[in-house]
Amino acid sequence: MSFTQNKLAVITGAADGIGWATAQCLELDGWDIALLDMNKELATHRASSLGPRHSAWECDVTQPEQVKECILGIKAKYGHIDALVNNAGIGDQTLPTLEQDIQAFDRVLSVHLKGAFLMSQQVLSVMNQQPRDPKGVRGSIVNIGSIASFGGIPGRNAYCAAKAGVLGITRAMASEWARRGIRINAVAPGYVKTALVAKLAQQGALNESAINLRTPMGRMAEPSEVGQVIAFLVSSSASYVTGAVLPVDGGWMALGAPDSAMGPIETA
Repeated sequence: MSFTQNKLAVITGAADGIGWATAQCLELDGWDIALLDMNKELATHRASSLGPRHSAWECDVTQPEQVKECILGIKAKYGHIDALVNNAGIGDQTLPTLEQDIQAFDRVLSVHLKGAFLMSQQVLSVMNQQPRDPKGVRGSIVNIGSIASFGGIPGRNAYCAAKAGVLGITRAMASEWARRGIRINAVAPGYVKTALVAKLAQQGALNESAINLRTPMGRMAEPSEVGQVIAFLVSSSASYVTGAVLPVDGGWMALGAPDSAMGPIETA
């Protein structure tokens, strides 16, 4: 890890939502950011708004050659990669199981799970060659799980499978790479106010009022609230944390009673 330059974070799906919020959080902490997204135009705008140290890269995380070329380019530009945030994701089918399309099923798993693997594989090869910091760390990876990693959402088979897989790959890689000085963790957000969630609401795939009632804190998360937790996990403050899955869900997974047991949502 470099001690004479700013640390560099690579973020996939960085042009919007949790990815963009994470980029902003890390920039405030002094990181350089490589923003990866399929929408190169928006990613370029986002990078420019952060300042000249930051950069935008067009990358389809499901394509091995694109991923390899992108990481080689980032390594050539910055010389090091200190953090990777595997945030790229797409919406699931909102259909009953018997009506679901296998190609759409495969696409969800490919983006969320295969993409996280391909990005991690290339970034690990870079981090593995870097010097350790005073606490023995060479780099850090954070994957994006979900409350769907732990519980089932009717009709969202591919998404639940992908997010459960993200936790499996997080734990496997964390165990493999800990002694090489690379920390690998995951966050498990609940419902977050992103464009993707808004689209699902428009499709009738979720009900915001019902979600608020089910969530102990009575609301969805702001993207920045997830970004701040990711920023902690890649920071030196989390130097002894690896293989962990940190819920950022407003108490969703803690609840073991009917919604009515919590009482009304207070607005003041």
